[in-house]
Amino acid sequence: MLVYTFDNTLDGLLSAVFDSFYYHEMPNDLLTAGDAIPLFCDRIHEVHTDEDKSKRVWKGLENKLSYIGLSIITISFLSEERDKNYALFSYICKAFKNPNKISIEKNFSDPDVLLCTQTYRRVCYEAKRMKQFLRFQQAKDGTYLGVIHPDHNVLPLIIDHFKDRFNDQCFLIFDAKRKYGYYYDKEEASRITFSEGETLPFDNETGKMNSDILSDNDKLFQDLWKTYFKAICIKERLNPKKQAGDMPRRYWKYMTEKQN
Repeated sequence: MLVYTFDNTLDGLLSAVFDSFYYHEMPNDLLTAGDAIPLFCDRIHEVHTDEDKSKRVWKGLENKLSYIGLSIITISFLSEERDKNYALFSYICKAFKNPNKISIEKNFSDPDVLLCTQTYRRVCYEAKRMKQFLRFQQAKDGTYLGVIHPDHNVLPLIIDHFKDRFNDQCFLIFDAKRKYGYYYDKEEASRITFSEGETLPFDNETGKMNSDILSDNDKLFQDLWKTYFKAICIKERLNPKKQAGDMPRRYWKYMTEKQN
């Protein structure tokens, strides 16, 4: 049994594909550093991430797959469902092994293609929901803050949407689950993180901006929004099951209208 291990990055995954073709071998599994190695493993190959290798693999994929096919690779990887790594690895290998001009991306009878496509759709769907459910708060200096906690790493997929929509405003969108965010300064969005022990400008559990920096107007707007949300609710037509389906409970703690 042959096992490949890699550094859990997309470049590392593409480098693993390069090594597989270079050594003319197909691993039985693809694991990340620290994962438990199968009991009957005969050999472990540690993949060293190489940017040149990953670029060569990606350039080859551009000749084999459509834009959607390429997106399935990049976006499904953002799911962070690492048990899907081997399926994604196989998906890429199969793309290269197929005859020219024959794409695998719509061959849903292939379990790897089906699994990767389903993962891609789930990530895209959550990115769409984040665009709908993200709530901003305004600081005294005019900067807007939005905190999210998605199941998948969708922040790279939604940042351009908010750059286009709020291109005349400074804002920070922060992923509380992955401890990083993007700050937009009206020109470009920069990836930021906070150092261990550094005081956050918001409560990581609720997403609420610290009261000493929250704009007085925003506090008023939050109260008005909560009042409006309650006022339009018709108790006789209340359907908690449908509401939870349209607006999953896991998003509620960062939504103004659902906070106390």
